[in-house]
Amino acid sequence: MSVSHCGDFKETYRDDMKVFQTPFVRVAVGLFVLLLYTTPLFSSNYVTSTMTTIAIAVIGALGINIVTGFTGQISLGQGAFMGVGAFSCSYFMRVAHLPFWVAMPAAGLTAAAIGMIFGLPSARLKGLYLAIATLAAQFILQYVFMHLDAVTGGSNGIPSPPPEIGSFVFDGDRSKYYLTLTMAIGAVAFTTNLLRSRNGRAFIAVRDHHLSAEIMGVNLFKYRLISFSVSAFYAGIAGALWGMYTGYISAEHFTIDESIKYLAMVIIGGLGSVIGSILGAIFMTLLPQALTVGTGALASIFPKIGFLIMSFKDGVFGIIIILFLIFEPDGLAHRWRMIKAYWKLYPFSY
Repeated sequence: MSVSHCGDFKETYRDDMKVFQTPFVRVAVGLFVLLLYTTPLFSSNYVTSTMTTIAIAVIGALGINIVTGFTGQISLGQGAFMGVGAFSCSYFMRVAHLPFWVAMPAAGLTAAAIGMIFGLPSARLKGLYLAIATLAAQFILQYVFMHLDAVTGGSNGIPSPPPEIGSFVFDGDRSKYYLTLTMAIGAVAFTTNLLRSRNGRAFIAVRDHHLSAEIMGVNLFKYRLISFSVSAFYAGIAGALWGMYTGYISAEHFTIDESIKYLAMVIIGGLGSVIGSILGAIFMTLLPQALTVGTGALASIFPKIGFLIMSFKDGVFGIIIILFLIFEPDGLAHRWRMIKAYWKLYPFSY
């Protein structure tokens, strides 16, 4: 009499902490990555450009999820830290004549240092008060972007030179996509392993119950500061890639709206989840484009009220986000876990 195996059970802590917990998951992830790398071969430039934007957003969302989702510190300055990375990378390439491969990590470290400075209030502030402190960082850095002409070009902005390897220049949509995708995959892998490390567990302990964590010997200020610096480093890398992708950097790209958008990504995708950062970045990147297409189609059908329909786009965007938070407050990552849980014990999913 044969006995069929139902479910996927873990017997050790090591098994439970594996990144790829089954051979099927390992193969599925490999095929998905292969699909991502081959997509530009049979898709349009528009699709490739959109996927490049999503990859950059994934890196920025991972950064803010580390400080907000995993450490429990509200940050409203992610857009400004991206600006630091973008302007720093361009400055290192244009003035210091550093190659992109050196300027990009240097820009990330610059953003991390500034993020650490603005993370100092986390020693005594939390919650809404810390959010106001990071909001101040956003406006301070915006002021610097507008007035430090030698580095940022002021209100005019500055060009961002493309990366080069020998005689090959990354100046096409496809080459920029491959570079950005590789960096995004690296950021996902690093974040996943970071959260399995001692520092990652300390982040989660600080978030879940800071008093208990402190009693157990976790240095709250140290790990809060580390989370701010790592988050800003991710933002700096995302900003450097954004400058590489657009070819021109302006302070208008890194306003408070950008910071709120990234915070919305991790809330919609799922706080404290790597997959939530990815899903939130995809959702927040595609939703405005879908609304633009939808309102444009309605405006062409009803030309007399076309202007009125187009003006409703931002309002509809806000309503969709509010409804999403009401009916799916734990984010898209929770829905993804529910789908996986259904199939994990299939056919006895109840």
